[in-house]
Amino acid sequence: MIQVGIIGGAGYTAGELIRLLLQHPKAAINFVYSTSNSGNKIANVHQDLVGSTDLTFTNKINASVDVLFLCLGHGNSKQFLETHTFSNHTKIIDLGNDFRLEADSTFQGKEFVYGLPEFQKEAIQNASYIANPGCFATAIQLGLLPLANTGLLQNDVHINAVTGATGAGTSLSATTHFTWRDNNYSYYKPFTHQHLGEINQTIHTLQTSFESEVLFLPNRGDFSRGIYATLYTNFEGSLEEAQQLYSDYYRGAVFTHVADNELHLKQVVNTNKCLIHLHKHGDKLLITSIIDNLLKGASGQAIQNMNLMFGFQEDTGLQLKANYF
Repeated sequence: MIQVGIIGGAGYTAGELIRLLLQHPKAAINFVYSTSNSGNKIANVHQDLVGSTDLTFTNKINASVDVLFLCLGHGNSKQFLETHTFSNHTKIIDLGNDFRLEADSTFQGKEFVYGLPEFQKEAIQNASYIANPGCFATAIQLGLLPLANTGLLQNDVHINAVTGATGAGTSLSATTHFTWRDNNYSYYKPFTHQHLGEINQTIHTLQTSFESEVLFLPNRGDFSRGIYATLYTNFEGSLEEAQQLYSDYYRGAVFTHVADNELHLKQVVNTNKCLIHLHKHGDKLLITSIIDNLLKGASGQAIQNMNLMFGFQEDTGLQLKANYF
């Protein structure tokens, strides 16, 4: 059993990590660090865990754990690592955005590898430090990887994607209150969302000749969890050729699947899956990509990366059933 530490234990992603790790056959939670909740029972904060664990939050760390998950919110991981030291054998998986871009990937002599398994599984297997991808970035990249990998992104990519309320985290803001979010829909950060950096980075790694734009319009939905992304771009081939291209690329992928029929979010919520559907209209290829933003978009993918880093079966602890009804 590998020993796991979690930093920043009170948020949604930490709650999902705890829920999954309690059922993981090869991992044991050593500590969950939260200065604001120290001494409080974890199940008092993550109330879905009542009856599942008697663990309490702590303000002390064990510097010798085998793997450390950082769930501190964007921009706070570097600050934490500057003031806390861990053993040389401790692997680190950061769920924030501090190390996702190549310009930020080296820190204190640590080389953070971008943790999208369908993009660079072997690099993750050999890594000690992982920058877990963003939720929108995961869904969008999985929709584009097969095209970029074969150099077939020749025009602008137009993306419209909607995320559930949990994508905004637990901190309250004007747009997260129930009275605002319920029966409501809105866009935000049009064409400037922070996940565009990592999306463009991956595309240019696979297809250096790509010179067009990725135009991304993110939206807020009035549901709790899930991301529904639709992407379209020019594609000269037939629908059958596109389907074969995607099926070939994801043939070895444990969690990403090409579906025959149109998609809806209930197919992926509470799972680590990404489902993709393709539709051809004239010279346009429409790609639908759906995930659970807290699992494949965050905590589930983090555990998938942990499994790869420690040589476990990739889907260990992640064989989850969708909340279909």
